[in-house]
Amino acid sequence: MSALRLILVRHGQTQSNVDAILDTKLPGPPLTGEGRQQALRAGIELATEPVLAVYASPATRARETAAPIAYAHGLDVVVLPGTHEVQIGELEGRSDMPAVERYREVYGAWVEGDLDRAMPGGGETARQIRERYLAAIDRITGAHREGTVVLVSHAGVIRLMAGQLVEDLDDVAAGRLYLPNTGRVVLECDDTGWRCLAWPEEELV
Repeated sequence: MSALRLILVRHGQTQSNVDAILDTKLPGPPLTGEGRQQALRAGIELATEPVLAVYASPATRARETAAPIAYAHGLDVVVLPGTHEVQIGELEGRSDMPAVERYREVYGAWVEGDLDRAMPGGGETARQIRERYLAAIDRITGAHREGTVVLVSHAGVIRLMAGQLVEDLDDVAAGRLYLPNTGRVVLECDDTGWRCLAWPEEELV
């Protein structure tokens, strides 16, 4: 039975990551020097994979992370709309604890099943994220029925959508497992549906 192997890669480090700033607007910040090194290492580590295509969210940090991966395989980075980070409304640009706690509260409600809860001040609901992200995944599965494909995206949406795609993957665990910069989640899809093959070994947060 043929299967598609999808490697979801979180982007490399940005200054917003270093400063713990909630930063989701497009195009967003570039990678730091460390982030560029992380991207290069990801390219080296994935060079032996039989990658057929490399996709990235429209965010600068995702495209910059995808570039070394694509280069290792002689491919171009394909920007895939709909795979950008959770849009967080009035929490954007904040790093104070009340903002962080509010973000976690809403995100926690999502992974518990309340898909219509919105980030405050015009932010997205999980249902809106699901619609745009799954439409993007459908574009990938429509173009690739088998083989290995890389998608460079963002921690919030990767964690959330892994739990939505994989029926037997606990949504709460998928939503709360930490995903480090350039961490990778490996999913596989065939006629029976999606499975999770690998998740970075990090503790729950």
